Amino acid sequence: GIAAQAELVALCDELGILLAGPNGQGVVSTPAELCAQIVAPYPPRGAIGVASQSGNFVSSFLNYAVQTGVGISRAVSAGNAAAVGVPDYLDFYAEDPATAVALSYVEGVPDGRAFLDRMRSVAERKPLVLVKGGATSGGQRAAASHTGSLATDDRVFDGACRQAGITRASTVEEAFEAAATFATQPLPAGPRVVVMTTAGGWGVVTADAITRSELELAELPEDLLAAIDQKLPPRWSRNNPVDLAGGETRDTIPEVLALIAAHPGVDAVIQLGIGIQANQARLMREGRFYPDHGLERIVAYHERQDARFAQAAREISDATGKPILLATELAVADPTNAAPAAVRASGRLCYASANRAVTALGHAWARRRWLTARGLA
Repeated sequence: GIAAQAELVALCDELGILLAGPNGQGVVSTPAELCAQIVAPYPPRGAIGVASQSGNFVSSFLNYAVQTGVGISRAVSAGNAAAVGVPDYLDFYAEDPATAVALSYVEGVPDGRAFLDRMRSVAERKPLVLVKGGATSGGQRAAASHTGSLATDDRVFDGACRQAGITRASTVEEAFEAAATFATQPLPAGPRVVVMTTAGGWGVVTADAITRSELELAELPEDLLAAIDQKLPPRWSRNNPVDLAGGETRDTIPEVLALIAAHPGVDAVIQLGIGIQANQARLMREGRFYPDHGLERIVAYHERQDARFAQAAREISDATGKPILLATELAVADPTNAAPAAVRASGRLCYASANRAVTALGHAWARRRWLTARGLA
């Protein structure tokens, strides 16, 4: 009861112990190899710090970390927050050298102005991604019955988040992917995006998504067109999206990607179609002619190529300082495919769709704009 909780808080104060909870799911700290929680899993080590009013959402974020390979530094379920609350944990993450980005789930904010003032200070130091329950009347009733939280007016809260530099996500998946992007990709210097794809349809829907966002589908400069002409047959799209039109050779994908990313007229790249060769290799491996007829060599080559493309994307991004986001449904349809597996091994997120990659990149561009407007970038 309340009396027992107060007694516990007083005892912790007397002993100099910081109390997390009560009525939470526990604490995780991968740098300390600490897993003091009642619900699995234990995540891979990484740079995302999680603080949540709901213990189940800690588990959700940790499950995404296991799935994607983008790891967690600390994770805390605030519970009843008798002594320490979500804002305290987020403030700690802003100074924590093991944490690159803070990720939080909240339902109610008792003092909105104080919360947002404090979160602005966090956002000035580290990216802060927030998903908020109780955004609708139905959700507000559920929040009141779940944690006793009184949800704020959502439109006011949303505008205040933008002013405070908080990256607000509409879903848990979007929140984790935004945090993973902040943790593993450089921020874009501008909004100009080039889409590179091995299939035209994927490029079309990605162009639509970029056009609907605050990003820009970059115009390909003449010198970049001419450079790509030297690598691809005349049937390639000669436009953005850069549709390779089946004209790839052994080295075409990394070579064209390097040309695009290195150009000063390009701020970011979304690459589509990775994993196709390894998917073909899987088809061969599962067929009745494998492993005879020299198919072992062909399968190994296709899988090796896709792994090499994923690694090249990371190396080109590091060399240019520009974000390169790789997207394929194989990230969830077949995580063992050589391409998404190699993206995970490179320490980055393989996005499950182009739309999700565009959304994550849009959050990164919004943060760059916010930092620049305040002289912090």
